[in-house]
Amino acid sequence: MEKPILVVMAAGMGSRYGGLKQIDPVGPQGQIILDYSIYDAHRAGFARVVFIIRPELEQAFEAAIGRKARRLMQVDYAYQTLDRLPAGLTAPADRQKPLGTAHAVWCAGDLAAGVPIAVINADDFYGADAFRKVYDYLCTAEDDDRYRYCMVGYRVENTLTENGTVSRGVCTVDENGCLTGIVERTAISRAADGRIVYAADGDAPAGEIAAGTPVSMNLWGFTPSFLPALTDGLRRFFAETLPHNPLKGEYYLPFAVDDLIGAGRASARVLPTDARWFGVTYREDKPVVCAAIAGMTAQGAYPAGL
Repeated sequence: MEKPILVVMAAGMGSRYGGLKQIDPVGPQGQIILDYSIYDAHRAGFARVVFIIRPELEQAFEAAIGRKARRLMQVDYAYQTLDRLPAGLTAPADRQKPLGTAHAVWCAGDLAAGVPIAVINADDFYGADAFRKVYDYLCTAEDDDRYRYCMVGYRVENTLTENGTVSRGVCTVDENGCLTGIVERTAISRAADGRIVYAADGDAPAGEIAAGTPVSMNLWGFTPSFLPALTDGLRRFFAETLPHNPLKGEYYLPFAVDDLIGAGRASARVLPTDARWFGVTYREDKPVVCAAIAGMTAQGAYPAGL
């Protein structure tokens, strides 16, 4: 089996944050969050990375991270555009918004075909433990009667921000440690009494999430079967879901996995981590992230000149 490669979803602009948050400095010497992900992934064993970007961002990404990443890994770029689709599909007229994270990963198919892949967001700090766990899993994972995927599960209380709400894929897990379902909650926060709650969303009522509940931060591990499965999933999305919301409907990565699990075609082992997630969801989050990284650097977890 070929060595796993890292796939980084970096095509989006940070609408809530304002600006291209993926290349905003957070480290003591101007490092960006992605510098730390690449460093941790390299230490875990990854030797190649594919960045999924919009074509017009390539120059900025190459200057900010690609050039530095080449010291550790082979670097390639895949482009998420509305015209990159399975044969016979066409994006709706007047569509401007990207088609979602599952479509983003599908756009890396030419570069990642036949190889196990780990998928991450560009703007989330995952921690070294997460990369070690997903790499080790992918090095031995083999499909049998089902596709054998994995996901790093973070404790929900370790993924919150004090500056607003966050969206998380809230997971249920069976006795074997495999994902049985994932529900996207779009407005999670900590209440004044310390409870973790989420707001009502359409017809879905508000509710509470127990501490320790695993949530997805979009750190997935996939065997080579996943990219062909995404082709089928995109066709179903275009036929059954997108017509109801042609300008804004998105095909999300957790939904694609959940559909495969629900159909009995795949399993996804949840790899638990106690790591603390850091991310710049809102501009006010940046000082918190900078302080956390400075602390880890002072403790020797990362070199100051990374």
